[in-house]
Amino acid sequence: MKVEIWSDYQCPFCYIGKRRFEEALMQFENKDQVEVSFRSFELNPEAERDINMTQNEMLAKKYGMSQAQVEANSQNLTQQAKELGLDYHLDKVVLTNSFDAHRLMHFAESKGKEKEMNERLFKAYFTEGKHIGDHATLASLAEEVGLEKSETESMLAGTAFTAEVRGNEQEGSLLGITGVPFFVINRKYGISGAQPTEAFLDTLKKVWAEENPLTIVNDPATGDACTDGSCNVKEK
Repeated sequence: MKVEIWSDYQCPFCYIGKRRFEEALMQFENKDQVEVSFRSFELNPEAERDINMTQNEMLAKKYGMSQAQVEANSQNLTQQAKELGLDYHLDKVVLTNSFDAHRLMHFAESKGKEKEMNERLFKAYFTEGKHIGDHATLASLAEEVGLEKSETESMLAGTAFTAEVRGNEQEGSLLGITGVPFFVINRKYGISGAQPTEAFLDTLKKVWAEENPLTIVNDPATGDACTDGSCNVKEK
């Protein structure tokens, strides 16, 4: 079974949804048969790398929210994250352009470090308040997960993995993805949003059962069995 997760590192529900999915996967009986891949989606591809505005200010301006509404929204998100063991500090978030962070994720994928890099980027943004648009910061984060720092710096300085990011975004658009997180299973089933852990688990079980039906190796008409509240024993 193949699960592709479209997300952006500046999306608070993407980190929450990722963790809920991971909890569901841990409970899934056939988890060893599930391949998980991360796909790129930029919430604001036109954003500047350096933005002189806090997230609270941005939300208030963009959605016409009061400061009280913004703080209530942040507290709700922080509590949801806490229930999953995630430590959100939304007041410290550094707004930026996430394109290079996505390029870094694809670079890490080419080195077999996609999972570690993906997690590290989310934590850096939502917990540590790091500037994930800054190349020096990204190179340091890459080094933490086992990537060669100088090689990462060279990659970031160029245009490598641009095609991978844009390709993911185009694929997502063709699949009808307009918001994240979005989970695609076997390119046949889609789950939108940070659904509860139970919903992810139920979906995994349903897809597995549909695509791996039980094969009955004998004629059901033969052999002793109980059906419809009665039991019939075949004559030998």
